[in-house]
Amino acid sequence: HTSGSTGQPKGAMIPHRGVCNHVFWLIERLQLSAADRLLQKTSISFDASVWEFFAPLAVGAPVVLARPGGEKDPEYLVQAIADHGVTLLQMVPSALRALLFEPALDACTTLRYVVSGGEPLDWELSREFSRCLPQARLGNYYGPSEASDDTTSVDLAELAEAPGPVPIGRPIANASVYVLDAHMQPVPVGVAGELYIGGAGVGRGYLNLPELTAERFLPDP
Repeated sequence: HTSGSTGQPKGAMIPHRGVCNHVFWLIERLQLSAADRLLQKTSISFDASVWEFFAPLAVGAPVVLARPGGEKDPEYLVQAIADHGVTLLQMVPSALRALLFEPALDACTTLRYVVSGGEPLDWELSREFSRCLPQARLGNYYGPSEASDDTTSVDLAELAEAPGPVPIGRPIANASVYVLDAHMQPVPVGVAGELYIGGAGVGRGYLNLPELTAERFLPDP
């Protein structure tokens, strides 16, 4: 189900191929191996939890399960990362900001990559991340539930700071994104438009909502 940001959560019908495409792209993108350890703390009712389980297991890496409610406790998260040698973590920016304030964060020396998504990422948080966790990399990942979670990504190490928000990056493997106008024509660089997503991750529509499906899921020209 979607998060309900428009007021009403909707069942998004996602084919297995979209999940597999996302998982195997992440394995390559994050260079996952059996030496990694991921701290799983996302509720299984959210699409973002799917890769937390399957991507590490697909390469033989352990999945460390956070205690119930632990995702709300930065002090516990820091301790869990240090105790279990966690190398990978997924966090929304607001939670990541709270984590960076933890005094014991210095003990998280094994952490090598943090996936950020679900909320806009700002440059101030990126700078603070680099200062507090110099050995780790930060990625900005974007995508709706309707397209198998992530659709675009960018590693902050690949960017130079510029005015405006942190970009959402480029399409993941087997995905395409276009910024189009009201006539579904591409807009020039710098002109506002609507983001259209195509490719393997796009779902089959909304569960039991045929009219909304027809409005939102269109043939790809």
